[in-house]
Amino acid sequence: MNTKEIRQILKDTDFIHTSGTAEEMRVAEYLAEKCRVLGAETRLEAFDVEMADVHHAALLAGGKEIPCKGYKCCGSGSVTAPLCYLPNTDPASLTAVRGKIVLLDTGVGYFLYQDLLANGAVGFITYTGNVHFRDNDIDHKELRSYVSMGKKIPGVNINAKDAFRLVKSGVKEVSITVEQTESAGQSHNVIAEIPGKTDEWIVLSAHYDTTPLSHGSYDNMSGCVGLLHILEKLIVNAPHRYGLRFVFCGSEERGLLGSKAYVKQHEAELEKMALNINLDMIGTYMGKFIACCSAEEGLVTFIRYFAAQRGWGIAPKTGVYSSDSTPFADRGVPAVSFARIAPPSQAAIHTRYDTMDVLSPERLRDDADFLADFTAAMADAAKCPVKREIPEKVKTELDEYLNRKRKEQ
Repeated sequence: MNTKEIRQILKDTDFIHTSGTAEEMRVAEYLAEKCRVLGAETRLEAFDVEMADVHHAALLAGGKEIPCKGYKCCGSGSVTAPLCYLPNTDPASLTAVRGKIVLLDTGVGYFLYQDLLANGAVGFITYTGNVHFRDNDIDHKELRSYVSMGKKIPGVNINAKDAFRLVKSGVKEVSITVEQTESAGQSHNVIAEIPGKTDEWIVLSAHYDTTPLSHGSYDNMSGCVGLLHILEKLIVNAPHRYGLRFVFCGSEERGLLGSKAYVKQHEAELEKMALNINLDMIGTYMGKFIACCSAEEGLVTFIRYFAAQRGWGIAPKTGVYSSDSTPFADRGVPAVSFARIAPPSQAAIHTRYDTMDVLSPERLRDDADFLADFTAAMADAAKCPVKREIPEKVKTELDEYLNRKRKEQ
């Protein structure tokens, strides 16, 4: 894939395409057609997602209305209560939230949300953005079902500038109103296959959906371009010993929903999956190349040697990466996520600033070339050298990431 083709793909998908929307479907069909043109057997697999249409959201403080967006899937209702700014979320701090609407410096994860409920909070406010940026963007957040567990209180998201003003003003009481319609919807995984000489597979993944403010060029159309480049290069010499299955995941930004659906729908095939190679954010002008291995330490050593042999800078480690590799590792499939992590001042994600301007088509091609070589080494191995076992340390991190265990502070 040359740089002109890479630019065209980035241009063709340069719009917001969030989970479960017509725009997401448009990108899914676009990627499927690209795979078919390259000669791969391709299909779309649907899975259910929760959807919400927020009709009205309001935040009143000191008689003034603060611009906000209501949390999707937090239910509908109104609440007026004292405001409690909660910079710390330790047990002692949480005793202050009873009967109050809580302003948080963080997102709303499972354990924090359950702590708020247990301590009697009646609503919550979060914020995104930066007090130093000119824009007043407000991200449209969601109270995920595995966070709320069916227990919902009203929540809104505001811009960081307004959060600062709320705290500075010392306002005592605020009101939240959210009105929405919640419904069932669908998202899709795009599956493209290059059958191998055996019945075992190496599964490559990258997500294609975006957040509500982002065009998602870096996070993560760059990874999808990488998959297409690898497919184009490796289909020429097919069949390889291992089959190659390319999974373009929908709804990753809502909690890895696409990859979770994929491993559930393909549970009977998991034993035939030798390795997952995940791409999430590559090809930026600036930033270091990393590999996060949810697998044996030997894979870290192999990647380090493989890269050094090619004069390729890389920082590999074991751990859990917040991307579509995680559901595979959680089901016992060794997994590795590759990324080029740019400094936040150079390439921001989940904001209006994630556009194709932060990507270098030449760098993206070079990153994908390295990943194609790595994939070929695994696909043509007499036996995939990665042990099919997940280290205990990684299992603990998986338990923490997937909310089965509270992370020790």
